Amino acid sequence: MYLDGFATMPLAPEAQEAMVAAWTTPANAGSPHILGERAAAAISGARADVAKLIASAPSEIVFTSSATEANNLAMLGVADWAVETQNPRRRIVVSAVEHKAVLEPAHRLKKLGFDVVVAPVDYTGVIDLSALRVLVDSNTLLISIMVANNETGVLQPLSDVVAIARANGALIHCDGAQAAGKIPLDVVELDIDYLSLSSHKMYGPVGVGGLYVSAAAPPPRPIQFGGGQQNSIRPGTEPVPLIVGFGAAASLACSKLSADAKHGDELALRLLAKLQERQAPCRRTTNGAPVLPGTLSLSALGVDADDLVSLLQTKVCFSTGSACTSGQVLSSHVLLAMGMTQMEARTVFRIYCNRYTTENDIDIAADQIAKALLRARLASGRSRQ
Repeated sequence: MYLDGFATMPLAPEAQEAMVAAWTTPANAGSPHILGERAAAAISGARADVAKLIASAPSEIVFTSSATEANNLAMLGVADWAVETQNPRRRIVVSAVEHKAVLEPAHRLKKLGFDVVVAPVDYTGVIDLSALRVLVDSNTLLISIMVANNETGVLQPLSDVVAIARANGALIHCDGAQAAGKIPLDVVELDIDYLSLSSHKMYGPVGVGGLYVSAAAPPPRPIQFGGGQQNSIRPGTEPVPLIVGFGAAASLACSKLSADAKHGDELALRLLAKLQERQAPCRRTTNGAPVLPGTLSLSALGVDADDLVSLLQTKVCFSTGSACTSGQVLSSHVLLAMGMTQMEARTVFRIYCNRYTTENDIDIAADQIAKALLRARLASGRSRQ
């Protein structure tokens, strides 16, 4: 059974149907004939659906190939805007638990002469607001902070972060890849300038994402060049089927937001209860912090989580750390930032109860995980006495 929604969600049948329909009539949305016009109309409809999900204007949505590209476009594009317009601000502030798609562009900007600083988090993974207030000053150009963490599901206090940004005249970018389509997000109410989006994290297709660019914010300068599509912010022929699938997934998320959240939380609590019934040696790592519905970050006490995943790889699908870095034998930078030791961090695994997960799935998963945990502890010689 599939419980690896942190990495990617199952494709919604509604999104698949929309894509199949688009694939049957191939056309370039930039072409002047009737099929080109239909493709352009399909993109406009999808853009409106994505905009509705986050309460923005359709004109404020820029389609990209992924949330990774959207993060790069926001950070590098805003920095380029500052250089081009001779804006003197040069400080970039990111949190210690950001996705590599934010940390790596920040590292690039540091090489280019920007003053990049990292805000710490507490033991739950929530940003330290006192430290952030010290780090953000009149030289700060941009603060980039995720809405929800991709390894733990922890939600950040966005309203407090935005208040700090506004008090210092800084722009604010949020990585919403994990959160959009799972919790309510209103970009106007939040008062943010840029928001990165991922289609496949909300039951849409892989290969398409988006960036919300507030009409009141400086448009990021392009990081790739070609035709003049999407106001030249992100040139390139739009992949109509993928965009249409993204729009369908966003529309579905709008209608299922509350039901999905309730379903996910009920299943996550059920899984925890079942593991406790079986005396499985594990605990939550988030220590009471608010998290995305349906998410669990668990420490397999005394067991290397990679061993646990290997034991269950043909039965229960879940993972350790960020899927983008799990091929490397490195402890998660997120967990280390939360104060864990290298050894503690290697015991952590993540589970996501998605829209299509059933109670029966959870009962079977709990049984399999509990048995594997006890087996792994015995094998490692650390079984409880």
